[in-house]
Amino acid sequence: MARILITSALPYINGIKHLGNLIGSQLPADLFARYMRARGHEVMFICATDEHGTPAELAAAKAKMPVAEYCAEMHEVQAELARGFGLSFDHFGRSSSRQNHALTQHFAGRLKAAGLISEVEEKQVYSHADGRFLPDRYIEGTCPNCGYERARGDQCEECTKQLDPTDLINPRSAISGSTDLEVRETKHLFLRQSAMRDRLDAWIDEKKDWPILTTSIAKKWLHDGDGLQDRGITRDLDWGVAVKDGDEEWPGMEGKVFYVWFDAPIEYIAATAEWADKNGLDDAAWRRWWREDEGASDVRYVQFMGKDNVPFHTLSFPATLMGSGEPWKLVDYIKSFNYLNYDGGQFSTSQGRGVFMDQALSILPSDYWRWWLLSHAPENNDSEFTWENFQTSVNKDLADVLGNLVSRVTKFCRSKFGEVVPEGGVFGPREAQLIGDLSARIREYETLMESMEVRKSATELRAIWALGNEYLQEVAPWSTIKSDPEQAAAQVRLALNLIRLYAVLSKPFVPDASASMMASLGCEAWDWPDDVAAALATFAPGHAFATPEVLFAKITDEQREDWADRFSGTRG
Repeated sequence: MARILITSALPYINGIKHLGNLIGSQLPADLFARYMRARGHEVMFICATDEHGTPAELAAAKAKMPVAEYCAEMHEVQAELARGFGLSFDHFGRSSSRQNHALTQHFAGRLKAAGLISEVEEKQVYSHADGRFLPDRYIEGTCPNCGYERARGDQCEECTKQLDPTDLINPRSAISGSTDLEVRETKHLFLRQSAMRDRLDAWIDEKKDWPILTTSIAKKWLHDGDGLQDRGITRDLDWGVAVKDGDEEWPGMEGKVFYVWFDAPIEYIAATAEWADKNGLDDAAWRRWWREDEGASDVRYVQFMGKDNVPFHTLSFPATLMGSGEPWKLVDYIKSFNYLNYDGGQFSTSQGRGVFMDQALSILPSDYWRWWLLSHAPENNDSEFTWENFQTSVNKDLADVLGNLVSRVTKFCRSKFGEVVPEGGVFGPREAQLIGDLSARIREYETLMESMEVRKSATELRAIWALGNEYLQEVAPWSTIKSDPEQAAAQVRLALNLIRLYAVLSKPFVPDASASMMASLGCEAWDWPDDVAAALATFAPGHAFATPEVLFAKITDEQREDWADRFSGTRG
């Protein structure tokens, strides 16, 4: 049994996330966590809401609520939606927790002691119209590198170049659009990432199995232009983790907070501490996942995120952990994703364009969405959601292949043998062939799931489903029963066992449907099919079952057209 630590990039607190956010980190992380649990491994699956920074303050002001109250309310909204999508976190924490405050201040103190923090007098943009200093990402302008006209003051999303606000051409406030900006002097702390560049570079060179998407982004930040730059880790804000040197005050830093990108990844650790507290466990329970000197040396740590989060997870967060001089667990594998686009354009939170998590659950159960998103995950390239493709995938994969097999087998058995597993007959060459084919495909499915090849895993699972349908079509028990009832009984008995097999294999993708299949079979044996022949003999003759309701309803053309119109823009 291995120990697997899994973290998903933290969803930001300011509103309900769309399906592009979901497939970029949380959903594939859940797929991997569910699979690893199914194989008997010890899993710790952690996520949290990312609650600090200007966007949270602005969203709270818009909602006319105190920011702490707003964040608490939105955390519950996001937690409920996560449950609705079957995201099986061991803990869904909050970056505003006392644990994260303490750990963030601890790391800052350690980095200061190691000489990796510098105090820098810098020029920061102040907006007269907004009455506040503007964080880098709230200043927009033209990128000096590629000419993109909506580049942010911290990074250009188009070419990914790291920027300072003063680099932008024609800068303006992203809050008000005002160009009445003033550059003022202020003092901030900087993480001396440049001093860690060679160590980070060598560490990334060791990661031969990382996706090219991940390593190419990290290398670009390390070596483009002047190479990896020092990074500001404090901001002039009210809401956040107060700047402290461990437990001590930090002279000159009064009234400042740590930058959200400094404290957010530390919340992975803090959320595990929150989990321990919530379950009445001592510190050793969470530290065995994170401290290599306290039990984490045998942990495999996997992170899931969208490509825009890669620089912070390959460089800034590892620099924080390494620079502390303490034996914290570093990530072993980063699974990064491209973007999911929406019907010829982009998902847009501001424009309400696309399908958001709450809307998705209001029109269809979560498994429909889970299957489509995972089977179309934007792994090697950006992918696109269209309603036509969604309808086709649901109808052909879920309804026609998996759902149809479950319905045909249970209804036929009920009509000819009753709602019990029939006895009689023996397996022959065709059954042996099916067992061999299933064994080969299941071993390939395992390989793909372990290597986090999400789309290929979905394709392989569908092929496993299709083997059962091909078998039924070929042996046709509805015909066999007329001439050889005993053989038909054997075929149906195998097919009923096949439903359980499919429930076990499919649970990481469609957990609710798998649970329904197992409930109909009156079974709680979720054992992984290491031995396919034995798995297909789980139910002895006489075992009772209940014919289930339709597992997956087909999406009609009328539904598709209605939804395409409803989600074309302006979230209601």
